[in-house]
Amino acid sequence: MRYDDIWEGRFESRPNRFIAYVNIGGKSEKVHVKNTGRCKELLVKDAKVYLNKSPNPDRSTAYDLVAVQKGNRIINMDSQAPNKAVEEWLRDGGLFPDVVSVKPETKYHNSRFDFYVETPKDKVFIEVKGVTLEQEDVVLFPDAPSERAVKHVKELMEAVEEGYRACIILAIQMENVKYFTPNRMTQPEFADVLMEARQAGVKVLAYDCKVTPDSMEIQNPVPVRLSELEIAAEPLISWYDRGKRVLPWREEATPYHVWISEIMLQQTRVEAVKPYYDRFIEALPDIAHLADAGEEELLKLWEGLGYYNRVRNLKKAACIIMEEYDGEMPAEYSELIKLPGIGSYTAGAVSSIAYGKRVPAVDGNVLRVLSRFRGDNRDISQPAVRVLIEQELLCSMPKERPGDFNQALMELGAVVCIPNGMPYCESCPWEKLCTAHVQRRELEFPFKTPKKPRVVEEKTVLIIKDETRAALVKRPEHGLLAGMYEFPCLEGCLSDKQVLAYLKKEGLSVIKIEQLPASKHIFTHKEWHMIGYAVRVDELAEKKHKDSMIFAEPDQVRDKYPIPSAYRVYLHNFLS
Repeated sequence: MRYDDIWEGRFESRPNRFIAYVNIGGKSEKVHVKNTGRCKELLVKDAKVYLNKSPNPDRSTAYDLVAVQKGNRIINMDSQAPNKAVEEWLRDGGLFPDVVSVKPETKYHNSRFDFYVETPKDKVFIEVKGVTLEQEDVVLFPDAPSERAVKHVKELMEAVEEGYRACIILAIQMENVKYFTPNRMTQPEFADVLMEARQAGVKVLAYDCKVTPDSMEIQNPVPVRLSELEIAAEPLISWYDRGKRVLPWREEATPYHVWISEIMLQQTRVEAVKPYYDRFIEALPDIAHLADAGEEELLKLWEGLGYYNRVRNLKKAACIIMEEYDGEMPAEYSELIKLPGIGSYTAGAVSSIAYGKRVPAVDGNVLRVLSRFRGDNRDISQPAVRVLIEQELLCSMPKERPGDFNQALMELGAVVCIPNGMPYCESCPWEKLCTAHVQRRELEFPFKTPKKPRVVEEKTVLIIKDETRAALVKRPEHGLLAGMYEFPCLEGCLSDKQVLAYLKKEGLSVIKIEQLPASKHIFTHKEWHMIGYAVRVDELAEKKHKDSMIFAEPDQVRDKYPIPSAYRVYLHNFLS
């Protein structure tokens, strides 16, 4: 798009939206302003401006003000220029190389869109918005509230519902900018509807323009960041690159390694998981080995991590992968989430970290970080809220490096935005962006409905041993700690006399009984409050006891039989 007759001047004043006074060659001239927007940051006293002289000698204003110099940039401020530049670009195949036709000002129902484009495959409505507001190399729209702009976006969404493709093209009337973001301070409604439109399938595109005093043409795509989170992604990933922790599953982020580590890390600290992860991968280096592993081997490898159904589900999923996916873990979230033991978080982690797919991975760390970042007081314990946050995150997460973005959020929650106590805000890449920190309300987020008190169960644990062996009982195949081995455990908090009476009834000859330290173990919905007794007997006669009881040497207990971590204190007593 080119102007015919360009003159240079110095801006003096602007009495209204349509008129300005400009000094041209030492003479003050009344000129027409071809942008009725605010433009206060552009039209400042003595700013260099460029004017197109009208060929019509009868006009009351002989010039149109079309561009202004701001620092090192020339910014076109002709409100008609974006459509002209976009039309030229569309006809040249800029957006669609196989364009068949381009029709300006096309009516659709009660709407009139800037362009209707046809290709051999698609029918597309396009709305163009010219962008002139720039702050620190970031461009924003609108510079003043525009109900018309909101209306246009909603109309494009209606077109998508009826089967058309739709685009909003933000023609940035300058070059060398960082990114575009909606001007939420000026009009939050436009920012919200733009995000809604993108979710509905409307393409939101931005291009800068090469601007000279007498021309403007579409040039390069510009990143579009519709939310605060999109803006915050770059400093977050830079922070992650500078100081991410060295973790064994990050060194070789294969789908299998990511999967195993994420299952282990659920409700378990990173430092605690490391030795378990190394031991598990050494024993079962791939999906085929996991599928072939026996139950007791699996439970022994998992011993101490708790939540033993998780390792059972690992094996079930591995068998399915071997049978239905030729031994290769699927890459798509929709396939991963079908596998036993894989929920939305793990599916998102594997798909994004191992395969680079753009899907969120939302765990407790991420929920806490996002709640504080946005000052979001929704109840994160509600499944519906979690689903909404996943959807919102999907719309905002960067297309580049989605796995690193997810890991950076997790890392931030693990080492900076910690769950208990004051977060280390001075170390946070979002220190100036975080709503909770800016408002000094860090500890008010996230909001969760208080959990119901856990049920307390009292237990008496017996370490019954002869000279070398101890008695073990296998738990039922279903329910809490299913299939694990435990020391004989009696309901209630029993005295030594009650224990001796029980042992006598079982036909055991007690040589010595000694009370052990009390212990407590917390499960998700219950607590075990335990006392224990070390009982030395003359002999462990197998025939006197139930078939489920076995008598094991210390090496067998250490290497073969999986003992729940609930019994850690008492296991140590036997092995020491």
